Amino acid sequence: MRRERRPAGCSKIDPASPRARWPGGNSARTRATMESVPLATAAPEEVLDSDEAAEHDRPWVTIVWNDPVNLMSYVTYVFQRLFGFSREKAKALMLDVHHKGRATVSSGTREEMERDATRLHAYGLWATVAQD
Repeated sequence: MRRERRPAGCSKIDPASPRARWPGGNSARTRATMESVPLATAAPEEVLDSDEAAEHDRPWVTIVWNDPVNLMSYVTYVFQRLFGFSREKAKALMLDVHHKGRATVSSGTREEMERDATRLHAYGLWATVAQD
């Protein structure tokens, strides 16, 4: 027969015994203490100072970076197609990407900017998301 191993000093507790139901025994004091403990506590309100509040309000942006692969006409086309820019605005943004190395093409919530960056990646452009 196989013997059950327990740490030294531990005895087997009968599941029907009062000690099995309430830690520390079955006294009225223990039950009252256990029953009076709240199950859920409200989290304290988060108070932001002015610097943190200002940082929380800053919008997120999608940045397109210059790359050695894509043609300028293609980048202009992608900006028009994805963001609905006019040809002039798309060309101006493309020239920023070409000459300055980067251009901010959209701003908004983080989720929207991540979606825009993913769409730009699908067209083969290099894009990142940052907080403005």
